[in-house]
Amino acid sequence: MSKVLIIGGGAAGMMAGVFAARNGHDVHIFEKNEKLGKKLFITGKGRCNITNAADMEMLFNAVVTNPKFLYSGFYSFTNEQVITFFEELGVKTKIERGDRVFPQSDHSSDVIQALYRELQRLHVSISLNTEVEKVLVKDQKVEGVQLKDETIVKGDSCIVATGGLSYASTGSTGDGYRFAKESGHHVTQLRPALVPMEAKEPYVQELQGLSLRNVNIRILDDKKVIYNEFGEMLFTHYGVSGPLMISASSKVGDLLLKKNLTLSIDLKPALSFEQLDARVLRDFNDNRNKQFKNGIDKLFPAKLKPVILERSGIDPEKKINEINREEREHFVRLIKDFRLTLTGLRSFKEAIITKGGVNVKEIDPGTMESKIIDHLYFIGEVLDLDALTGGFNLQIAWSTAYMAGNAIK
Repeated sequence: MSKVLIIGGGAAGMMAGVFAARNGHDVHIFEKNEKLGKKLFITGKGRCNITNAADMEMLFNAVVTNPKFLYSGFYSFTNEQVITFFEELGVKTKIERGDRVFPQSDHSSDVIQALYRELQRLHVSISLNTEVEKVLVKDQKVEGVQLKDETIVKGDSCIVATGGLSYASTGSTGDGYRFAKESGHHVTQLRPALVPMEAKEPYVQELQGLSLRNVNIRILDDKKVIYNEFGEMLFTHYGVSGPLMISASSKVGDLLLKKNLTLSIDLKPALSFEQLDARVLRDFNDNRNKQFKNGIDKLFPAKLKPVILERSGIDPEKKINEINREEREHFVRLIKDFRLTLTGLRSFKEAIITKGGVNVKEIDPGTMESKIIDHLYFIGEVLDLDALTGGFNLQIAWSTAYMAGNAIK
């Protein structure tokens, strides 16, 4: 039996603690917050999207950065095994749209409590309100940790599970990146991911709070389409958010740091241009004697109507029977290709995860052990791994934690 020190009591830290303790080790978790799983508590809007029930190919496709590194992890502790793990701990699950897996109760606290009960059953030592200042290394091997109050805790192995830089209020302040650098590892560029985006046009403020469902978005770099997806989005006072935009941020974020991009929204993706033109023509015929501003109510949510009117180039007071074909076709194009200029990403405060982290070339993918320092492990968001929304990032946390917890001798 060896003494295992785990820095961070979030999703990855707790899971690693369970498996290390099940393997008979003396496990100590150090958490600087007043409770475990603080970030896990707010994931999935407080419902905790535990994993995704998609097949393996889809799981790997959802990983944006370094998917090949996760080959061993995903196959060793699969999404099905994660579901079974929680079911055995008393957390009944359900599968929702997009194969997202949630606790049946819709309470993230049930997931945290299940992990906490298992840690207690396994006699894992948990130190809350305890901040680790330094990982102690001698002769390229872990010796222990030094706490902020300068207490030294000796240990045979150390698992760094400190999270990233997103949601700093939950304790994710980048400590793990410092531990990595101090012990000779490289950390790739860090930036917010799964984060809302800012837009240039002032009229987004008028649209604040408007949610659009069943729309198709394309993000263009000049004329090249770099993202194309169907779903739901939300306008904010600064730009755009919602599931579509947050997932898109992981795909286009690097480019958006360098230049502006164009967002094209198809407000009626179920209809072709010709079908929509025919629909608009019918509406126009039904309302031929009305002013333009009073004859298009059926086409848009009320909040969107003033912006569409302004951008259509058609005088709102103009009688519908006076609108010519060219004006109508321009109006239909606007509905199929409503454009905004994306200018940047929001900050880490609003990001779900961090893109970048400990360089995975310096980590053994079969154990999560450092290739530089013996008995030092890095798991979860502190690594240069990130995925789309839908439970994939928690799957990364569980799988990497499982690998480390089972690898320690």
